[in-house]
Amino acid sequence: SFGVITDIQYADAEDGYDFSGCRRRYYRQSLNLLRDAVEAWAAERPLLTFVLQLGDSIDGLNARCGGAERALEQVLAALERLPVPVYHAWGNHEFYNFNRARLKLTGLNSRPAGAAAGPPAGDCQAYHFSPAAPFRVVVLDAYDLSTLGREPDSPRYRESLRLLQEKNPNDNLNNPTGLKEPQFVEFNGGFSQAQLDWFNEVLKFSDENQEKVVVTGHLPIHPDASDRVSLAWNYKDVLSVIHSHQCVVCFLAGHLHDGGYCIDSHGVHHLTLEGIIETPPESNAFGTIYVYEDKMILKGRGRISDRVMHF
Repeated sequence: SFGVITDIQYADAEDGYDFSGCRRRYYRQSLNLLRDAVEAWAAERPLLTFVLQLGDSIDGLNARCGGAERALEQVLAALERLPVPVYHAWGNHEFYNFNRARLKLTGLNSRPAGAAAGPPAGDCQAYHFSPAAPFRVVVLDAYDLSTLGREPDSPRYRESLRLLQEKNPNDNLNNPTGLKEPQFVEFNGGFSQAQLDWFNEVLKFSDENQEKVVVTGHLPIHPDASDRVSLAWNYKDVLSVIHSHQCVVCFLAGHLHDGGYCIDSHGVHHLTLEGIIETPPESNAFGTIYVYEDKMILKGRGRISDRVMHF
């Protein structure tokens, strides 16, 4: 079994609201909810094998008040109390606080050592691991194509900005108003062709070895498990790779704090987890997924519902 949690967005700040001014965000309390989750997971040993943290571990507020390093230390300290490894995806709020070079030097860099773990070139933070045969987890980098976390003079930044401006003519690139493809906003990102090619090879290997694969990344990739705005830019390209193989059983995402779920036309489960940051102090939002030969069972806590996902 393994733990799942997302969008902690901790900051040592008073409660605030989302960008619309409607949804309450519990910045300080989020760390307490994380600690409660860690305590619950620690009690599940020896069944618990690892934990997936799906991005946005600290809030962008930290960058404005100079608290990013301290906030990240506190989140990582809470997670380090676990007796199992924690694997991280990177979200937009990580990039509001740190550039890619700095993130690689933090505890959020859980990509296994060795060239086989990720794409052969560039600074893409995609990797995979097998906690137990015949089961594999692939962590994708949903901000491989992005203006966030990259130097403005870098080729990938210029490529991403060109794509974003092509799809979004608004002065504010975080504004989806009037867009045919409203996911093309700056707080989202996408997958480079190099990452998609690497992903295809990983799934080819898993097909050949009759593995079951769970894929994860910060951004949802299916419209029925998300709102139209919160999707990865080129979500259709990732779905196309997944649907060309037999091995993928589930895609786990965060980013959309309300969560979402669907099972797609190829039988792949898409589970978008509710976020800690908008969870009231008396509740929580984490879960444990139990893996069987023919299904996965999610035992949710607080805002996250129980679910059985057959494959």
